[in-house]
Amino acid sequence: MISNPLLVTALMLAVSNLFMTFAWYGHLKNFATSPWYVAALVSWGIALFEYLLQVPANRIGYSVMDLGQLKIMQEVITLAVFVPFAVIYMQQPLKMDYLYAALCMMGAVYFIFRT
Repeated sequence: MISNPLLVTALMLAVSNLFMTFAWYGHLKNFATSPWYVAALVSWGIALFEYLLQVPANRIGYSVMDLGQLKIMQEVITLAVFVPFAVIYMQQPLKMDYLYAALCMMGAVYFIFRT
């Protein structure tokens, strides 16, 4: 079992983000012809699994990071999950904007984690 709280938090948030991304955006591909309320119900079902991972991950992470650090870690993970999802699953073009966003996130990581 993994005992490093930072690693456990990052892994749980990554899986949580995968569920979140599918809940928020997967219906645009999979339920495009369904009524919005069907997509919403399916998305809520998927989001349950996100919360079952995200809440304990945040509690674990908060034991070793402050709130700002935890939030920036979440945002970096969100971008790292979203870009492959958009390009591979949703078949969106890979844009330089993703790189620019990642560079901005690197700046955020630097400033929030510096001591």
